[in-house]
Parts: sequence; structure tokens; C-alpha cells
Amino acid sequence: MNIAKLYKIFKEYPLISTDSRNPKPDSIFFALKGESFDGNRFAKDALKVCKYAVVDDPEVVEDDRYLLVSSVLIALQNLSRFHRNHLDLPIIAITGTNGKTTTKELISAVLNKKYKAYSTVGNFNNHIGVPLSLLEITTEHELAVIEMGASKQGDIKELCEIAQPTHGIITNVGKAHLEGFGSFEKVMKTKGELYDFLYLNNGTAFVNYDDEYLEDMNPPRKTIHYGVSRFTHCQGQLINEYPFVSFKWIATGEMVYDDGELDWSAPENQIQLKLVGAYNYENALAAVCIGNYFDVDAKSMKEALEAYEPKNLRSQFKETDSNTLIIDSYNANPTSMKLALDGFAGYKVDNKILILGDMLELGRVSRREHDVLIHHISELEAFDDTYFVGEEFYNLKNEITQHWFKNVDELVAYFKDNPLKGKTILLKGSRGIKLEKVIDSL
Repeated sequence: MNIAKLYKIFKEYPLISTDSRNPKPDSIFFALKGESFDGNRFAKDALKVCKYAVVDDPEVVEDDRYLLVSSVLIALQNLSRFHRNHLDLPIIAITGTNGKTTTKELISAVLNKKYKAYSTVGNFNNHIGVPLSLLEITTEHELAVIEMGASKQGDIKELCEIAQPTHGIITNVGKAHLEGFGSFEKVMKTKGELYDFLYLNNGTAFVNYDDEYLEDMNPPRKTIHYGVSRFTHCQGQLINEYPFVSFKWIATGEMVYDDGELDWSAPENQIQLKLVGAYNYENALAAVCIGNYFDVDAKSMKEALEAYEPKNLRSQFKETDSNTLIIDSYNANPTSMKLALDGFAGYKVDNKILILGDMLELGRVSRREHDVLIHHISELEAFDDTYFVGEEFYNLKNEITQHWFKNVDELVAYFKDNPLKGKTILLKGSRGIKLEKVIDSL
């Protein structure tokens, strides 16, 4: 089955299914493989609902509804690349160590004020998710925002070759997925593959001018800068960060060298988010910068950003009957953890408590990074108490606190007998620790 024939079938049945337990009617089922499953085994069941099944095991083929290919995954990727070549629209690729999903959603909210813009659903940002996302883009869409994740070198290069972005943004680079990358320098090199692609294809990058790492990664020739510096095309100033981030911004068109030329008074350029954490100011400023570049008016951008409400355990502010919670436990790595701790330390509130879960996927440097974080908390001297959750933290027990738990279930049991009240609590940890289980106990 060559790609042109497969694309012809896709144009007639433009829905994709990958889970035989929940197939979409009249879709094409792709029998993908995983570590513990082989989609070929479920193709027959999928065809009870789907029109066709793309398989790579000749033994499961029973009739012409089975489309035999050499590799289902490669067929999916090639189909999405072929589809991309038939789409005449800008695609904005977004990657980064922290904040890429939130930034993607903010950018999408802003762009949808003027355009019919597609954006990656959830965090479908890997070698399977990106092709699936691209195949959801139709000729009705005018723009697309595609999130790209990476866990090893070459991942972003591969995704760029499939999605062929015309524009791109790297939110930041930090210490994450070190188990796969091996070092921070390799994280930078991998994220920088987006800049490399844009450079070779005359694309445009949106770059945070205040991030020295990004400038060192050689952005492409066509670059739009944003940040607090006056040497930017879109300049912002943080007004407040607790309980919610507020900021003001101004578009300078060209890089401005004289601050006296700028007028910050326009009310539509002052924005109050429903997000906590100063790091979300940079995410929102990126969205403003991109929206301004694509001619979305300031009033519309303000409406979009102020209406956005975080979900999925990302930068959420929650008041319970007993405490005030800052929930940022969708993921964690040494960089994002330090940003969250430093920001929380500066909040002018009393009775601050930390509930911190292990940072996963750090490989051989995991023990060192957890130990560094514990010492950083001691140096801040800003918190009433800290509750550590997870094997990595537990194995580093010391006198910083009495509260060390191997897992979140132990913590939940502890709070049943020792409830907290009148506290402002930051919950931060990797998704695998499942800190959300403790929320109902707070």
C-alpha cells in the first residue's frame, strides 16, 4: 500500500482510530504496537466499526479492508507528512522543558479570537501524537499550533520533518528527562533542533530575549523577540504574581532602545490571568507576542487570556474549607521545581507549606538533584514545613523535616489523623507520584 493510495482512502474517511476498545465509526484503524501489545491482534475487532485497518502482519489479513504496510507507525507518520504537504497554512511548533502545554493553550486561545486555529489536544506531542494531531487539521483551519515533546536526542528533528513548521517557539530549556538525554547539554541540542529546522527552511522563531540559553542556541535569521528587556519586539512588565499573575505589555514593532518612547497606559494591554506562578507571565507574554505578530488586536487577546482557566493539575489555585492550595503537580524536574519554590518563597503570605513529590526520569543524576533541592529548601528558610513524597526523597531523609513518605497513600493516611488547617500549600511533583490523591485531604 503506497502513501498516495492510503491518502486517497484517508480523504474519503478522514478519521483515525488507534484503540480497538473505542474505535470511531467509519475511521481508519492503525494497528500500532507497544511494549505490551500488538495492534494487529485487534484489527478484526476494530473493523466491526472502522472502514479499514492498517496492519503490518500479513497473517491477520482477511480481505481488502486490511491495508498491509511494512510498518504501521511509519505509515502513520508518512500519511501525516503527506497530508501536511497538502495544507497551505502556517504551523507554529512549540517545544521546551517547561510550560509548553500551557503556552500552547494560551497561544491557541489568542489566535482563535481571529482565526480558526487548530492546536494539539492534551499533550499529544510525541512520535505518535504529532502525526495524529496533523491528521486532524482540515482545509477549514487557518493556523495550527503543534506541541512537540522530546525524551531523547533527535526527537524534535523527527517531529519537525513530519510537521514542517513555518514558525516555532522554545519556551525554555532545563533539566528534564535526563535519563534519556544523558546531560543538560544534550537537552539544549535536542530542543535546538527546532531552531535548526526553521533556519534551514526560512522559518520564523519567537524567542524570549531574557533567556540566555535560548540566545546561545542560535535562533534562525528571522526572529521575533519578547521579554522584559527593551531590546525586544514585544515587551512586558510583571505587575503581580500572587494569587494570580498580572502583567502589562506593549508591542514595539522594532527593537526599542529608549524606554521613554513607550506608552504603557492602554487598559487593553494590562492582563489579569487565572494562573499562579511568575513563570506563567513568560508563557502569557509569548502568547501575546505571537498573537500580535498574527495581527490579533489587543482587546481580543486580553479577553482570551483573562478567560483561560488552567486544568489538569497545572498552575491551579484552589481554596478549600481548610487551606489554600497551589497545585502544580502535573510534572516536575529540577528546573521547574526550583522556579516554583523560589516563586512560592516570595509570596507575602503566612503559614506556607510544601508538599513535594519525587522528580522522575532523571537517571543517574536523580539522587544528586533531589539532594540539591533539599538543601535549596533549607537555604530559602521560607516555609513552615515540608512533606516529601516518594522513594528518592525518602532515601535522603534528614533533619529538615519530620515528614518523609514513601508514597502518596502514606501521606493521605497521615493527614487523616493530622489534618492541616489555615495553610497555604504548594503541591509540586512528577505525575507518577500522583499528588492529586492528597487534595481531598487538604
